[in-house]
Amino acid sequence: MAGGPTDCLFCGILAGDVPGQVVDSDQHTVAFMDINPATRGHALVVPRNHSTDLMDVSDDDLSHTMLAARRLSRRMRDVLKPDGFNILNSCGPAAWQTIFHFHVHVIPRYSDDPLKLPWVPGPGDADEIAAVADQLRGGGDG
Repeated sequence: MAGGPTDCLFCGILAGDVPGQVVDSDQHTVAFMDINPATRGHALVVPRNHSTDLMDVSDDDLSHTMLAARRLSRRMRDVLKPDGFNILNSCGPAAWQTIFHFHVHVIPRYSDDPLKLPWVPGPGDADEIAAVADQLRGGGDG
């Protein structure tokens, strides 16, 4: 698969050069936990091919990414039992895009969560992120 700029954080995760809690992957996409989660279980889905944003991503990669986001949402529904989901893409700095590799946020929502969009990203608990990632990979109870 095509690589991206050497300074792209998400390309680094895809290459295995940067650690990430990968929870799903196929030949076109990879899903991993967001290290600045808005809610418990917040994950990102990215195409393996680098593209900057929604305006740059190929139609095929956009389709594969959205299908992977739905697949991950279904897994989250079964494992984490949220009350709903936000599927979010930020396109450009004015829309809060900070990593310029097209990606989709899959944010499980719980009826009692305090999240108001936009959230202010802040570091999550690494152990909690790893535990949820393990659950989504099938290694733990829901």
